Amino acid sequence: MLGVEAALLATAVVIGAVLNHRGVDLHAEAAPLYATWRPHLGWGTPVALLVAAAVLGPGLRWARAARWGPLLFAGYLAAVAWTLALALVDGWSAGLARRLTPQAEYLHEVPRVTDVGRMLVGFTDRILDFQPDSWSTHTAGHPPGALLLFVGLDRIGLGGGTAAALACVLVGATVAVSVPVTLRALGAGEAARAVLPFLVLLPGAVWVGASADGVFTGVVAAGLALLAVRGPAIALVGGLLLGFALYLSYGFVLVAPLALAVLALRPARRRDAMFAGAAGVAAVVVVFTVAGFQWWRGYDLVVERYYQGWAADRPYGYWVWANLGALLLAAGPVAGPALRRALLAARAGRGAVPRVGRGPSVPLAGGPEPGGSAVRGLVRHHRLVALARRVRGREPTVLLPAAAALAMAAADLSGMSKAEVERIWLPFAVWLLVAVAHLPAPARRWWLAGQALTALAVNHLLFTVS
Repeated sequence: MLGVEAALLATAVVIGAVLNHRGVDLHAEAAPLYATWRPHLGWGTPVALLVAAAVLGPGLRWARAARWGPLLFAGYLAAVAWTLALALVDGWSAGLARRLTPQAEYLHEVPRVTDVGRMLVGFTDRILDFQPDSWSTHTAGHPPGALLLFVGLDRIGLGGGTAAALACVLVGATVAVSVPVTLRALGAGEAARAVLPFLVLLPGAVWVGASADGVFTGVVAAGLALLAVRGPAIALVGGLLLGFALYLSYGFVLVAPLALAVLALRPARRRDAMFAGAAGVAAVVVVFTVAGFQWWRGYDLVVERYYQGWAADRPYGYWVWANLGALLLAAGPVAGPALRRALLAARAGRGAVPRVGRGPSVPLAGGPEPGGSAVRGLVRHHRLVALARRVRGREPTVLLPAAAALAMAAADLSGMSKAEVERIWLPFAVWLLVAVAHLPAPARRWWLAGQALTALAVNHLLFTVS
């Protein structure tokens, strides 16, 4: 599988270079990434190496045995340190302070928002390009929730590029908490411990620090985590977050497969959680609609705006498969082998599962034992229950990556994700990494090292653009 990944990525790079040389409008100098070739070092380089060494050394051992609360706290701090270190490879100004200040970004529009209510009512009128008051690229391409976040930061005294970039890092790094919390709530506590280091050294952290997609990733992951934990009140808050996510990006309708998977995997009170989550989503939709923004109208205009720009030039025939190369660099080389093992585990779960002792396999669905003592039948029953629980414990590590892959496949085939998916798909890519729980424990250190090397290589060879 690693060879397939390498071949796909090499093909995407070579064909991208050829197309750029021939003058095809890929609008991506370092295709399949939206970046420019610029080998460089920075004072974030040694910090990133130290963080990677700490996670690969004592961090991996600690993740297996530490108390849950301190582990999550340490994982979050390590994820913040990793993301900041990667950003600072480009320097404080280029990597953080000025990252979100170009004309195409949300911060360009913040000073122009003097009345939030009026902005929401007239938001759709300014989506299309080639008019005097049209929104900048990122603002026009998203619902108003994304702009409101940065307006809110500005209103509380945290305006400017530095505060916005740090907010992206701090919120984006919460995936190192939200995803493990989700797994543990769904009965996969050991998997949560195995996955956490991979979320800390996420190659996609190159784009979390700093782009608004880092915030989007954190919001979606937190919403799903709150759907997973017990209690309808908490599920309601999760629904509110996921409802707000719909107003961060139109593409987050594709979070639905992940939300349904989480609800299906809940150990209890699925119906209560489903109704509470749906109520939260509906409440957000009602608030934005009453305030004057119609989501469905905005989406129709965004499709038109999308093809007023580079999307009209970017060839679908290249990006529909080259996007997968960009995804590999964001999710890391572990994604393919981990998904393969998750698929094999799913197939094995449909048949017989090995017994805890010696002897033949025991089918999960079986009738009374023909003959034998009652004691033996009782022992066999307890073994069946234990095995069924073990299989159920693996389900989140199969269904969640499958739901994320389904969402990204739909986005890819839609033609609305031509390029830049290394950051746009981050809210889904982090859930692919759940499948690493299926890797053999001795091999995880090597795979994690490969993840770190991928991020370091991308950040030091290229200058990425948010």
